Amino acid sequence: MDLRRGLPPKPPSTPAIVRHRKTTSNNINNTDRSSSSTDTVVDHRSPSPLPKASDALPLPLYLTNGIFFTLFFCVAYFLLHRWRDKIRSSTPLHVVTLSELAAIVSLIASFIYLLGFFGIDFVQSFIATSRVDEDNFTLEDDVEHHSKPKPRIMDPLPPALTLISEKDEEIVKSVVSGSLPSYSLESKLGDCRRAASIRREALEKKTGRSLLGLPLEGFDYDSILGQCCEMPIGYVQLPIGIAGPLLLNGGEYMVPMATTEGCLVASTNRGCKAIFASGGATAILLKDGMTRAPVVRFGTAARSAHLKFFLEDPINFDTLSIVFNKSSRFARLQSIRCSIAGKNLYIRFTCSTGDAMGMNMVSKGVQNVLDFLQIDFPDMDVIGISGNFCSDKKPAAVNWIEGRGKSVVCESVITEEVVKKVLKTTVPGLVELNMLKNLTGSAIAGSLGGFNAHAANIVSAVFIATGQDPAQNIESSHCITMMEAINGGKDLHISVTMPSIEVGTVGGGTQLASQSACLNLLGVKGASKESPGSNARVLATIVAGAVLAGELSLMSAISSGQLVKSHMKYNRSNRDMTAIA
Repeated sequence: MDLRRGLPPKPPSTPAIVRHRKTTSNNINNTDRSSSSTDTVVDHRSPSPLPKASDALPLPLYLTNGIFFTLFFCVAYFLLHRWRDKIRSSTPLHVVTLSELAAIVSLIASFIYLLGFFGIDFVQSFIATSRVDEDNFTLEDDVEHHSKPKPRIMDPLPPALTLISEKDEEIVKSVVSGSLPSYSLESKLGDCRRAASIRREALEKKTGRSLLGLPLEGFDYDSILGQCCEMPIGYVQLPIGIAGPLLLNGGEYMVPMATTEGCLVASTNRGCKAIFASGGATAILLKDGMTRAPVVRFGTAARSAHLKFFLEDPINFDTLSIVFNKSSRFARLQSIRCSIAGKNLYIRFTCSTGDAMGMNMVSKGVQNVLDFLQIDFPDMDVIGISGNFCSDKKPAAVNWIEGRGKSVVCESVITEEVVKKVLKTTVPGLVELNMLKNLTGSAIAGSLGGFNAHAANIVSAVFIATGQDPAQNIESSHCITMMEAINGGKDLHISVTMPSIEVGTVGGGTQLASQSACLNLLGVKGASKESPGSNARVLATIVAGAVLAGELSLMSAISSGQLVKSHMKYNRSNRDMTAIA
């Protein structure tokens, strides 16, 4: 049964009237149509002009504006003059005469008008949009009412299917032929959603492959323009699960995790349950500083060493800090460390970046310092703003040792009862497994910062859910998990040390609607006004706390021999894909 929204019938003065008639064999001019089909004729009439908000004014707009502007400034001047006299004569201000009362009323009325005047364009656009939407609904109902019932297809059309107008079809042809660059569609059309649709259609025609299943609708493409992604053709759907509550530093957090791996959220949730039942976890921020390391070259190694000594001299640090800090309200230079390779000098700048992850911020500050140094070192050749001594999105010992972003240690004491009842294992079994797997096994493998069970799993899931850079999962997942039996061997002390968690709560993907909602769930959305940088620091401790829960649960599953069984139950599909196909 086709249920549609009921609307009142259209009045005779509607802009479009739909009539249906049967075509017969006498219609010689319509030989290309089937004689048994129905055709629709639409008579277009001149639409009535759209109402404007200014039509409600009794006088012309310019005259009304002039009257209220004059009234506003006159009564304001009159009241200020009267109040000055009252102050001089020690007369109470709340005692008003009839003229002052009339002036106050006039001031309020003129203020309300002027406030509403600046919203007239918005009101007009709102009325126009409502009128167009109403016409569209009515036209659709009229067609449905007069047309002959047709059999319906029960399966709905896929959400990615879009209708391309004739004008857009011409643009698609231009993109396919190469006469119109695909990357310029947003600037040419001024409509990001339309640009994505045209680019998608052109891609399908150019490659001959369908994008059915990749959704297009339901995404704000304006929000990513010039910020997150170029040349979009849709978006990828990714489920988000919740683990928690995670009791951390006295607060409870429901941790959002975006992942396609079965058991991951459930396992982390079990770890959170064990931590909660044992009294919670404690996370300490050890260091907070983003890095950027340009590489410069001189004619000789001696000259490079000269700049190295200059930069590492505490006397020059204050001057360089002033130059660096001019780049942002939140950027504060913390340290400069140099390393030489022949004639090449690598300069590692470290600075605080507020609630932003800070890559762009520190890069801007570094550029200011390089421009400043060029004055005293004109023979310095800047090879690149980044020389990989930073090091960003690569496993590096410098990040494992020195730290990058937020350095956090998180610990918890899990009672013997919780280990047995919730984690289904024993304290000695966990301690032995951690030593042989996370410590000895990783050392034999030559791991760099990988002395853990699966920290990257949790870091990636939280990063994607909260709009962080997924590629920075590489150094952010550097983690060493420690386990020790305490209180006479009854209870378990577990900790994770993560020296380079790179997160932010402003900028990049954090401003997208879904990711912003996840940050809001954690209570760290946007920049902190009371204490700049505190939201990003809290997010880093939440990541470490979630990793602690994930490590605890996975190690317990391995220790109790339940890992394979749980993955076979929750990480494998039981659907018959042959039947679905």
